[in-house]
Amino acid sequence: MSLVKKFATVASGTLMSRMLGFAREMLMAAALGTGPIADAFNAAFQFPNTFRRLFAEGAFNAAFVPLFAKEIEAGGIDGAKRLSEEVFGVLFTTLVALTILMELAMPLLVSTVVAPGFSDNPEKHDLTVALATIMFPYLMCMSLAAMMAGMLNSLRRYFAAAVAPVFLNIILIGVLGYAWHEGMSGLDIGYALAWGVLAAGLVQLAIVWVAVRHAGVSIGFRRPHFTPNVKRLLVLAFPAAITGGITQINQLIGTAIASGKESAVSSLAYADRVYQLPLGVVGIAVAIVLLPELARALKAGNLQEASNLQNRSVEFTLFLTLPAAAALLVVSEPIVRLLYERGAFAATNGTPTVSAILAIFGLGLPAFVLIKAFTPGYFAREDTRTPMIFAAISVAVNVAVALTLFPSMGGAGIATASAIAGWINAALLLGVLVRRGHWGRDAGLLKRIPRLIVASAVMAGALYFAARWFSGSLGPGSPFYEQAVVLGCMVAGAMALYFVTVFAIGGADIGMIKRSIKRKELPSEKV
Repeated sequence: MSLVKKFATVASGTLMSRMLGFAREMLMAAALGTGPIADAFNAAFQFPNTFRRLFAEGAFNAAFVPLFAKEIEAGGIDGAKRLSEEVFGVLFTTLVALTILMELAMPLLVSTVVAPGFSDNPEKHDLTVALATIMFPYLMCMSLAAMMAGMLNSLRRYFAAAVAPVFLNIILIGVLGYAWHEGMSGLDIGYALAWGVLAAGLVQLAIVWVAVRHAGVSIGFRRPHFTPNVKRLLVLAFPAAITGGITQINQLIGTAIASGKESAVSSLAYADRVYQLPLGVVGIAVAIVLLPELARALKAGNLQEASNLQNRSVEFTLFLTLPAAAALLVVSEPIVRLLYERGAFAATNGTPTVSAILAIFGLGLPAFVLIKAFTPGYFAREDTRTPMIFAAISVAVNVAVALTLFPSMGGAGIATASAIAGWINAALLLGVLVRRGHWGRDAGLLKRIPRLIVASAVMAGALYFAARWFSGSLGPGSPFYEQAVVLGCMVAGAMALYFVTVFAIGGADIGMIKRSIKRKELPSEKV
């Protein structure tokens, strides 16, 4: 299977999840708006979700996948099964202890880490504690699921791991639909959503567990024991967790700072959902596929293949994310109005705030995606310390800028800090890869990047004038169907213009894309 097809396989599952995520956020915005219950739920959910991405997705995709891929190459499925059982025993025991500890300490955590700004509002603080207590076991389910997903990715079985997150949105949409049908209060909806998150974690774990067994790896429980493999995993996992979850760390910091102003937490969450579509579909797909592929190429000593994988991945991410970033910058307000402006959200007039945050997130989007394309270059070589240092620098920049801008700009100041920190992190990662000789110079890529930027600018200009021309159909009070049709046609026309422009000026090569799609695995690449 070609690299592009592997990206597409993961991206299709992620796209399903993100589109259903839009539906979920639209219903949630209508039901809760940007009020105190929405703030409490989003802050509570952010906590286990951040831990999940730090210690599950980030750590395991960065540390476990290369070790598992090497074990497959060296010892076959039997060796990989032994490694997975060793890791599972330690991980399961650690998660049980962590969950119990966090549940007992939740009131203190909410008041000091999650949402210190809620301390001035006892009802909001107590609700956040209650919701976070219900949802925190979701971390345990998703951490175990992340391990299974890493195994599936190493075995080149991408779809089950990519499609499992869809069920979080399916379950929460079901909860919101039931709440609307029954006329539940906002408080009851908040509790129902929290229980829905926990149920979704169990379902997602079951999906990947079954997929791993179907792939021929049956995991049994072993008494926790720190074998050399487990020790190596832990050495790699801690810095990898920090690095792989840098975006989530910055979001958690942003949530804590935003808790000092009413509606800021939920406004950031609604904007985050929109920009997570291109970030998830492109960035996560590239990171998931590139890491095991790059690890295998380096293990086999195929440096030319490794260099080509990295350059093509960056080209692919920029080809898709630069126009997405331009669109978010130019038409963020019509997008937010179409998705959210109804019910409780319209009553709180959240559109201007959320659209301003979304536009700024758009400026940082290419950086966030490039970070996911650059870090496998370190992780595949089992260097998790260097990107952790860069992540720490990024966090320091984010905190400093956010604290400086938040008093005057509110949520938009937090988004600005996140974008600046993202670009600094991406620049540091690339710079050191180049200095070490781990990033091969690619003349074609260097030639095409400026042309991709030009094509994106042309598309952004067209969208800007189209938005002004159709302002009557996209403004407040316009019927939903009219907004949807007009904005849909604008986006479709902009995409057509971008693709025509980018191919006309040489920003992309149709022949190269065809060769990438048709490229078959070499015998040495097969499991």
